[in-house]
Amino acid sequence: MEIKVSAPTPVVSVKPVVLSAPGREEDLQVRVTAPATGSELPIIVFSHGFGLSMGSYDPLVDFWSSHGFVVIQPTHLDSRTLNLPPDDPRTPLIWRIRVEDMKRVLDQLDLIEASVPGLSGRLDRDRIAVAGHSWGGQTASMLLGARVLDPEGEPGEDMTDSRIKAGVLLATPGKGGADLSPFAAEYFPFMHPSFENMSTPVLVVAGDHDQSPLSTRGPDWFTDPYFLSPGSKSLLTLFGAEHSLGGIHAYNAKDTTDENPESVATLRTLAWAYLRTALYPEELAWPAACEALMDASNPLGRVEWK
Repeated sequence: MEIKVSAPTPVVSVKPVVLSAPGREEDLQVRVTAPATGSELPIIVFSHGFGLSMGSYDPLVDFWSSHGFVVIQPTHLDSRTLNLPPDDPRTPLIWRIRVEDMKRVLDQLDLIEASVPGLSGRLDRDRIAVAGHSWGGQTASMLLGARVLDPEGEPGEDMTDSRIKAGVLLATPGKGGADLSPFAAEYFPFMHPSFENMSTPVLVVAGDHDQSPLSTRGPDWFTDPYFLSPGSKSLLTLFGAEHSLGGIHAYNAKDTTDENPESVATLRTLAWAYLRTALYPEELAWPAACEALMDASNPLGRVEWK
């Protein structure tokens, strides 16, 4: 399968860029990876999965940044690099603090620009997307319009951010209630999302072998953000992929149970194409990429949309 993409360019990566975070009790550290050349660059703010950090997801970040995006990755409080103890009073609130971390990135783009040599004046603040994997997918979804239901089933605070024009949700948990395992229901009370108001354009990516211990359902649980949300949505289902979607979190990671570099390459290219068309409607990268996937003699996944 050959999907046409722009020519790769050298990239610059800087970490940590430290952002002030009053009330968080710890400054927010981010990594910024940007093309070395070009202007009016679109932005992806990426939220990592549980325990990971701004240093994760190089297979995605390297590709997206070398093909025109500035990728900004905050390190959330659940990162193993911070070693927050389980009894820390912030622990039950991390799901909210994660969303606030993403907003802080957008609030402090001027500082981020100034902190990366040669980046000043090159960001396009009108073309911003979010992406996230696993718990990071839930974090990103909150900025796109998803909400957490309270114990009575009523939607909680609306944390949508109008600065964000599109999103990519990777292996993102589905609905809660009876669909949660007893363990998840006990320890993750925030895992009761409603996607009814997630109207921002989104690409949902799910693996058809992603059997989560957090849910009583099968891999289709991870398609809920697509099927239960309104508006323009696309769903990429990767064949044979488990929760790491082939190994998106690191190169040659020993904890990848479904390692498949071809699957990772397909995912990152399709996500790139989706965001190019979502942020630049005149570009036809997304329909061309979908056609290339479906015309492949041995496709690695399938795409549907509504």
